[in-house]
Amino acid sequence: MTSVTSSLATETRLGRGLAGLFPAVVLSVAVALGAGLFSRAYAAPDSFADLAEKVSPSVVNITTTTTVTSPIDGRPIFPDGSPFGDLFKDFGGPQEPRSSNALGSGFVISADGYIVTNNHVIEDADQIEVEFFGGERMPAKLVGTDPKTDIALLKVEASDALPFVKFGDSDVMRVGDWVLAVGNPLGQGFSVSAGIISARNRELSGTYDDYLQTDAAINRGNSGGPLFNLEGDVIGVNTAILSPNGGSIGIGFSMASNVVFKVVAQLQEFGGTRRGWLGVKIQDITPDMAEALGLRNARGAMVTDVPTGPSLEAGIKAGDIITRFDGGEVRNSRDLVRRVGDAPVGEEVDVVVLRNGDEVKLKVTLGQRELAEGESDTGSAPVPTSRNLLGMTLEPLTPKTAGEMGLPSSTEGLVITEVTTDSEAWQRGLRAGDVITEAGQRPVASLRDLDARIEEARAAGRKSVLLLIRREGEPRFVALPVS
Repeated sequence: MTSVTSSLATETRLGRGLAGLFPAVVLSVAVALGAGLFSRAYAAPDSFADLAEKVSPSVVNITTTTTVTSPIDGRPIFPDGSPFGDLFKDFGGPQEPRSSNALGSGFVISADGYIVTNNHVIEDADQIEVEFFGGERMPAKLVGTDPKTDIALLKVEASDALPFVKFGDSDVMRVGDWVLAVGNPLGQGFSVSAGIISARNRELSGTYDDYLQTDAAINRGNSGGPLFNLEGDVIGVNTAILSPNGGSIGIGFSMASNVVFKVVAQLQEFGGTRRGWLGVKIQDITPDMAEALGLRNARGAMVTDVPTGPSLEAGIKAGDIITRFDGGEVRNSRDLVRRVGDAPVGEEVDVVVLRNGDEVKLKVTLGQRELAEGESDTGSAPVPTSRNLLGMTLEPLTPKTAGEMGLPSSTEGLVITEVTTDSEAWQRGLRAGDVITEAGQRPVASLRDLDARIEEARAAGRKSVLLLIRREGEPRFVALPVS
């Protein structure tokens, strides 16, 4: 069975696997941006030798050393926290510290020694050593990391100016463009491979994912290594491969440079990230939801909840559809998350929402995602009754039931106690235990409220009614057919 292998660092650490999915990085800090985040497409060169010769001095091999404890006398190893491990130590199982090593790649982005690599290459490392193209080795210190994009920024102190590379604009790269990957595959030392961009905008596992897919051969040990365009600019960082056996089969992924360029600059300035925070929970709009709302297309990001924070203060409400942010169109929820994350903390931005069919323009002062996120629910409890409706058995939520479900006792809504398996409700993912808090973008506290919303939808000629449900406290919109 085909699996996704990432952690392209060649690992020898005890207890660490080589399969899984990790984000990565690439980019330059402000000092390396210089003249141009601009790239052009070229025809295939007669040789990549000149390009390889030009960029290789800026690419480094990275070796990390981590101290682990392992038993003496060949006794078995138990994971941290295992009761068997505690029992073994209680009966005198001796432990001794040992070193384990991991290998990866990186690249220099400034003459004074800043180096970009993957977070998973240096994670938990006690010592980090960088080997340059000419064989010189230097200790490196960790400046900062961002696990969300798998970025790590290192610094070496060199007596002379170091050769470095700048970053190109990954957004102008097209499917079919030539690229060159450089790194330390399988710990074999400096190596280059050429290929093309096979696909763009791939998502793997993270909120900020925007991967370039390439058929240039990359393997374990290439983690943190750069992907170059034919101008010698970094347009991606080699991060993950799709493989049934752990080796390259021509499906590799490099994080697009434009995703992480601001992150690297923040790591250099602050030692951590400073992402904008809008303070809303959102989801994509499905075609069914668009129809239920009378929209012509399923674009924008639907607000499912507004906890205490910037959006609540600005007047954004659950059920609003965010269509524009800071002057740009919002295509979907992922697009909004990326735009907000890239926006400066503390900046006042224009946000346009669609509310009950009308555009509403608001101004929101962004908070900082890393500092705090909240959650709030409000309402009051109705009188219990029970009835079957649209394939569901429903009853109003009581304070006691809300408490048992981990919700605030004041939460209003209808709790689903049963769903018929051949109903549209079941097909749309509704299950017993879900709580309906809104219908037709208006609160529901009783079965009469829900009846009224259904009739309103039918009278308007709509085939579905939009429900806001909560499952284990998490909100989500579902369009349920009513015709």
